[in-house]
Amino acid sequence: MKLTRLVGQCDEGECPAIYMTDRGTLAVQGGRLADHGLDIPAHETLVEVPVELIRKAVRDNLI
Repeated sequence: MKLTRLVGQCDEGECPAIYMTDRGTLAVQGGRLADHGLDIPAHETLVEVPVELIRKAVRDNLI
């Protein structure tokens, strides 16, 4: 899978970011949430990203 970085909060790759995949989907990088109380399938996870990151992606017409 090829990922293209759309927006992020730093340039080092260790910060929240949103990527476009070559499959026409989005991939989100953020901190993994563990104590959420939801029944999430083993092949999925929840990540937390700042709302401003989503706003910037929308504002800049990236998504």
